Formats: sequence, C-alpha cells, structure tokens
Amino acid sequence: MKHENPTASMGRARSGKDGKRPRLFSSLRAELSVLIAITTVLAFLIAWMLDIIGINSWMAMPLTITITLIFMYCTSRSFTRPLRQMRDAAESMAQGDYSARVRLRKSTNDEIGQLARSFNVMAEELEHADQMRRDMIANVSHELRTPVSALQAMVENMADGVVEPTPANMENILKQTHRLSDLISFLLDMSRVEAGASSLELERLNVAELIDETVGPLEYADAGHGHTIEQRVPDDLVVEGDEARLRQLLTNIIANALKHSRDDTAVLVEAHAGERGDTVIINVVNFGSDIPKEVRDDIFRRFVKGTSGPGTESGGTGLGLSIARWAAKLHGGTVQVVDDPRGVDFEITLPVRPPEPQPRQETATGRNTEAAYDGQ
Repeated sequence: MKHENPTASMGRARSGKDGKRPRLFSSLRAELSVLIAITTVLAFLIAWMLDIIGINSWMAMPLTITITLIFMYCTSRSFTRPLRQMRDAAESMAQGDYSARVRLRKSTNDEIGQLARSFNVMAEELEHADQMRRDMIANVSHELRTPVSALQAMVENMADGVVEPTPANMENILKQTHRLSDLISFLLDMSRVEAGASSLELERLNVAELIDETVGPLEYADAGHGHTIEQRVPDDLVVEGDEARLRQLLTNIIANALKHSRDDTAVLVEAHAGERGDTVIINVVNFGSDIPKEVRDDIFRRFVKGTSGPGTESGGTGLGLSIARWAAKLHGGTVQVVDDPRGVDFEITLPVRPPEPQPRQETATGRNTEAAYDGQ
C-alpha cells in the first residue's frame, strides 16, 4: 500500500485535486453574482484611477470597458470549461467513442459540476452497454456457429451417402435445431426487453401445476448432472397472469439455480401466499455459496454472465435473469436475491391480480410512450 505525506494531503484538500483553490459557492448563480460584483468594483476602481491620473472620460470609458471585459473573459473560462469538455465529449460519443469523459475537480459542486458528473455517469453506462453489445454479438455468433456447422455437416454427410438417416442421426439434427430455436427465442426476448413492449393474456393459474409443468422439462434436460428439484407448493395457491410469461420467468430462475449448483445436489422450489393474501411468493433455493450483496443487482443486468460452480456449465447469453425480472415487472412483481442461511435464494413476488395497464400517453410526435402492454 502506498503512503503519502500528510502535509501534502492536507494541501490538496485545501486547494483541490489539481492544485487550484476550491470554489466557495455551490451555486452557479451565487458565483456569477459575486463575479459581477467584483467586475463592477473593478470597473469603478479603474475609472477612478484613470480620473486621478488625468485621463479624460472619452478615453477612460473604452479603457475601463476593455479591461473589465478581459477580466470577465479570463475568469469566466473556468465556468465554461466543463461545458466545452461536454461538447467535445458528446461529439466523440456521436462518432462511437464512448471513452470520452469530462475532467472535473472534486471541489466543483455547482450546477455545471453536477451536470458534468451526471454526463460522466451516462458516458460510463453507454460505454458499458456498448461493450456488452459487442460481447453479446460475439457470444451469439459463437453459439450460432456451433449448431449451424453441426447441422451442415450432418446434412452434407447424409446427402453424400456417407451416413444413413438413422433415428439417432435424426435425433442429433433435432437437438441442433432446438439449440437454434432457443437462441432465436433469446434474441426475440432481448428485443422485447429493449422495446419494453409485450402484451399479457391474463388467466387464472394454479401455481402448483404451473411450477410442476415448468420443472418437468428442466429435470429431463438436466438429467446428466444428477440434480433433484424439490417442490413445496400448496395445491390451492392461485395467481392471475400470462402463462407463457410466468413459465418463462420460472424457467429462467430455476435453470439458473441448476446451472450454479454442484452435481448431485438439490434445488428447492417453494411457494406461499403473502401476509395480506394479495401476493404469491415463490422462492428458488440452491444450496450453495451465497451471492455477495454488492453484486445482487448486477446479475439482473443484461449480458452479465455469472461464474459456474464445480460440475456445472454457465453458458448462455447472460439474458436469462434480465428477462426473468422483465417478465415479473410486466405482472407488477419483483425478482430479487434475499438473505437465506440455506444458500442462494431467488425470491419472486407476484400480485394475485396484476395492476391495470396505465393509460397511454401521446408525445408531441404522436408516438405512444407507454408501451408496456402493447402487442408483440
């Protein structure tokens, strides 16, 4: 660890990060008011001194104006410097360079300083999103290349008569087409998440039956890892929602638990009614190491892929949990990681009856700004 001279640290604390003294005011209006007052006093002093030395008013006035304008121009540059940097950074970002930042002293706390800090935060988010988009394209290209290459090789071998179209070979082709179908579904879901648009076909659903129907295919696909999925769900628990979206929500959460569980271990799916009876709470627990609190929100971000545990393969495109949270929000619910001494606990909270769609609002261009319940 690097140590530094306390005297130097105190000097920087008094003079700011770049050696300049910090501003005394946290409001741009106050700073401009003080600057105008100082300029007015300076103009008076200059005019008074020119009068003392005997310069007539016709020459004193332009000299006073010129000197005060130079003073105003030099002192106001510190106010406009962040604005010029934001202009240059915005032009760079418009050309695809998201690494541009506004260099700012920590002591600058006026409105321009706050705007510059917000600009830097926005630039960091855009840079992160652009990097994740690049990674997503690379991942999807890699994932698509594998099944397409396998399909091409199998079909070419059959067409050339190298292999026979046996049931086993046809089953391999079917598996590859399923992989392609899953990847295309992920891309479609990503586009819906980006647009924030989807419609809900609401119906009354038995939670136990919904979970059981969701768990079945997952157990079949996960047979090679020896996981068991234990269900503790009351038979009379009912929720109103879109079956396809809720099945997608449960599938992504449970599949994530299976991916990050050791082989030959169990995953628990339990559900119960909320305290007031107007919500249904579903917990998906895999009995492993906990997720640190500081990264619990990050794992729901798009394209963020977690590390896999021993005996598992994370894989995927990093969209599963993001899509799960999106599906829950469509129903007015939430998905979050909660503290649980047993292990990693994903808690899904769904209202028994989803809220009514918000009335649509029209912008000046006539485009609908509330698209959460638009058709797909």
